Amino acid sequence: MRNRMALSFTAVSANESFARVSVAAFVAQLDPTMDELTEIKTVVSEAVTNAIIHGYGENDEGIVYVEVELVDGTVHLVVRDEGLGILNLEEARQPLYTSKPELERSGMGFTIMENFMDDVSVESSRLEGTTVTLVKRLSKQNVLCN
Repeated sequence: MRNRMALSFTAVSANESFARVSVAAFVAQLDPTMDELTEIKTVVSEAVTNAIIHGYGENDEGIVYVEVELVDGTVHLVVRDEGLGILNLEEARQPLYTSKPELERSGMGFTIMENFMDDVSVESSRLEGTTVTLVKRLSKQNVLCN
């Protein structure tokens, strides 16, 4: 079974919950466990929030892109922005690192993503944006019935 969806929305914090719920509803057709669904929702929240806060900062007219592809019980998730990019990717992936301490950010976004997903890759170019690609293999596979 292969299925795909894509979303795009403005970089407004209220849209984080829209992305989380939309992705969860799409992934639900694979009948994931509650833990798996919770992990996917959490990862979507982290990645989208990073795109909004760190990618676009004060620019709420930026666009966040979310793509999900389901392939034989595996969730492939891409969250992308065309914002500021990450200056030092290695530093940004360190636990507790945050470039926005004034916003009381925990600096655990990438760590959470890495703990909940099977594979996490990040590409970023200064002033061109960031793409976070996440893969999660579900423990239970159902075939989509058409």
